[in-house]
Amino acid sequence: MTQDTQARIRAIAPLLPASLRALVQSGGVEGDAWCLLVPNSAVAAKLRQTIPALCAHLRTKGWDVNTIRIKVKSHS
Repeated sequence: MTQDTQARIRAIAPLLPASLRALVQSGGVEGDAWCLLVPNSAVAAKLRQTIPALCAHLRTKGWDVNTIRIKVKSHS
């Protein structure tokens, strides 16, 4: 699972704005949904704009991804 999610992150990295690449982490995969973890709501808002392109790109690479959820990590 870890290798799969890290491969997904590497696959989408070129599509992410350079300022966001280091801030996006992979969460879990459930069926055709993948979760991305971000540090704050501003990053989440920017990332949400790219979701359709990210899903389409991942499907061209062979992953069955129809949904990408974005979660803001809570600071504990």
